Amino acid sequence: MTMTVERPARASSEGVRKSMQSNRGRDTRPELALRRAVHALGLRYRVCVRPLPAVRRTADLVFTKAKVAVFMDGCFWHGCPDHHTKSATNAAYWADKVRRNRERDAETDQLLAEAGWTVVRIWEHEDPFSSAGKVAERVRAAAVRKIQFDDQHPCQC
Repeated sequence: MTMTVERPARASSEGVRKSMQSNRGRDTRPELALRRAVHALGLRYRVCVRPLPAVRRTADLVFTKAKVAVFMDGCFWHGCPDHHTKSATNAAYWADKVRRNRERDAETDQLLAEAGWTVVRIWEHEDPFSSAGKVAERVRAAAVRKIQFDDQHPCQC
């Protein structure tokens, strides 16, 4: 049985190719703003880490002890209901790409939840300070749950 592998579409022009290459995978302005705001609240985190080493998914901020993974989702790439715009060029490819991204996001959320992680998703357009507050709330709640669990199960066997 022969398997056919679909190749990704190529850029429609040299300009599009250069534009795509300049898109950053990490350290974007919204991500840096969120990191500064979270740090200002006194929280410390790891950056660009796989919460589950066996799963090829990288979270933007990871609080390993609290088991909280934070993802900063771009409005175009993840299909923001408020700000996503349809591509004028190669529209079918981009619509499919965004659909696959959203499916992968849902799968990631499920895998992490099954492993006991709390997932926080933040849109790039959201205010970094209110988003940092949401992250802090989840990290502190997860830490309380962990303390309660440890009290109920003192044997770490």
